[in-house]
Amino acid sequence: MLNKVRKFIEREKLLYRFDLHLVGLSGGADSVALLLILKDLGYRIEAAHCNFRLRGEESDRDEQFVRNLCKQHDIPLHVIHFDTKEYAALHKVSIEMAARDLRYGYFRQLCQDIGANDVCIAHHRDDAVETLMMNLARGAGIHGLTGIRPKNDIVRRPLLCINRQDILQYLDSIGQAFVTDSSNLEADVLRNKIRLMVLPLLEEIAPGAMANIYKTANYLREAEEVYNKQIKDYIDNFITDNKFYKDSDITPSMPSILHEWLSPLGFNSTQTEQILDCMNETGREFLSATHRLVVDREFFEVEPIEEPIKPLKIPETGTYRDEAQTAFKFEITTDTTVSREPYVATLDADKVQFPLTVRLVEQGDRFVPFGMKGSKLVSDYLTDQKVSILDKRHQEVVTDATGAIVWLIGRRTDNRFRVSNDTSKVLRITINKVN
Repeated sequence: MLNKVRKFIEREKLLYRFDLHLVGLSGGADSVALLLILKDLGYRIEAAHCNFRLRGEESDRDEQFVRNLCKQHDIPLHVIHFDTKEYAALHKVSIEMAARDLRYGYFRQLCQDIGANDVCIAHHRDDAVETLMMNLARGAGIHGLTGIRPKNDIVRRPLLCINRQDILQYLDSIGQAFVTDSSNLEADVLRNKIRLMVLPLLEEIAPGAMANIYKTANYLREAEEVYNKQIKDYIDNFITDNKFYKDSDITPSMPSILHEWLSPLGFNSTQTEQILDCMNETGREFLSATHRLVVDREFFEVEPIEEPIKPLKIPETGTYRDEAQTAFKFEITTDTTVSREPYVATLDADKVQFPLTVRLVEQGDRFVPFGMKGSKLVSDYLTDQKVSILDKRHQEVVTDATGAIVWLIGRRTDNRFRVSNDTSKVLRITINKVN
């Protein structure tokens, strides 16, 4: 079996002999086998044990066993104690998730502290099959059906080429004891139920099923590489400025494209399905923890969720900055040249009453667009200009002391405040946006 693991490590390029490798050591059969196999293969290793204080005397028993094992084999050992229940309550996560967060956070920091290149975890082939079955039961896509990867960030899994029975036979052959976590024997969580009830029955019905499922996961991993490349090409070609146009000629792949685009932004698969169902309902909005998606007429648009910028009061001429550090310069000049720059407004100074206000557009706002006589709802004007729903929400205006809009920033000044032949002084407003 040592030779099988060695070949797997070399084929997957998991470990190198001149590097230092950390081994996660719980004291169970899998991690004990991993520790001794790597030692016998000649790798430089140190061990790390986490006492989560969840099983009373049994947790202390495991720690003492690990200490004795590492002392017997002259392997440096690092031990840490966690108050897992307190962490779970504080962060509002399950005990299982809390233990995972604490464990991998500690491993990452320890690798940095001791100069280890990676951390080796004792996941084996049966664990990979369990993970695939769990994800299948939860309705996973292709990413969830590829099982456990041999290499992921700093984590290495050298035992994925063997199963649990191989490990037990190896330990029995060298007369090596191990400890058993009694919680793994209770069919109380999904993984344990799959391990203790589903997979044994499946193996009984179809001998060799677990090995075949593992092979399927490997085939899917190869297919996933093709899928990822195609998805990336689609996203690069069809999503611009956080907009996904509905008429893009990718109808067969639209659900996948949306999912892969939105999933990193915190949207789940149920939301993706709802978005597709509502693709013709302009104005519908969906929220993740960090982002907002709005269904517009021609596209889906996404933006980060941020606090709206507060109104900026302008008591007199000068330069002012808003919360986004955008600079607004207000000056009086006798130069009556009308600006055509989008972020420079020229207004008849005698018609504009200070103090001014820079604010976001509000429902019901009206103004008289330059060159027109009648007033128009700002929202209607922006719609006519084909401004997206999200851009409408971010549209700013400058109002004077009477509340009248003097400038729809970046788009049109109000005709009532235009520079005319009778103008003697001009209020020039210049905006410098921070990139």
